[in-house]
Amino acid sequence: MGVELLAVSGIPDIQSGDDLVQIIGDALEPLGLEDGDILTSAHKIFSKAEGQVVALAGVTPSTEALGYAEKLNKDPRKVEVILRESARVVKTFRHPGQNEGVMICQHRLGFISANAAVDESNTGADETVILLPKDPDASARRLRDGLEARFGVRLGVVITDTFGRPWRLGQVNVAIGLAGVPATVHEGGNTDAYGRALAVTEPAFADELATASGLVVGKAAQTPVVRFRGLTWEVSNDKAADILRPSKENVF
Repeated sequence: MGVELLAVSGIPDIQSGDDLVQIIGDALEPLGLEDGDILTSAHKIFSKAEGQVVALAGVTPSTEALGYAEKLNKDPRKVEVILRESARVVKTFRHPGQNEGVMICQHRLGFISANAAVDESNTGADETVILLPKDPDASARRLRDGLEARFGVRLGVVITDTFGRPWRLGQVNVAIGLAGVPATVHEGGNTDAYGRALAVTEPAFADELATASGLVVGKAAQTPVVRFRGLTWEVSNDKAADILRPSKENVF
């Protein structure tokens, strides 16, 4: 089986209120879409279109934010935004010699990541930070529905963000919003190449798509959308939260 990954060019800087269905559809028009194609996209174009960019000048830090900021040598206004986006702070640390410490937080959507996914890169303006979309699954569905109507094909959409990983260096893209795409694929009951029954094999299909998209998308390339072609998949109503491991199964 061959799979094609193509970074979609022609997507401009996104502003609040922009119609992503129109903009991404126009960028895809010369390339075309086929039944079964999947699109992945960095979340920031959705966050910008939905007004999820915060000017730090308008943020007043709380007492809690000031405490974390002093301990971690972080901008207290950014810490305040992180706390507002968080359900809880999991862990904080600042290694010796490290200029700025790290806050590991559980985002209100359930994802656990550094700084509750509050980011200062590619925001479009100084002294601003960008947040995740309020409902990434809904954002993905709006894009899928609009493009399916325009092109007359069956599509899947995955919205991504870049997370670090426990016990491994570096960052990879992961799925934070889904439309039509299965979160995982259950292989239990199938057999391996030698005929042995599979018991617990469950590929993280949406995360695999997200991570693969990072191979053709660069931080400075302004190509946030990737078209996947050639995959076999079943339409699903899964949500990105279905990828999260239940806390009762967390052994660490």
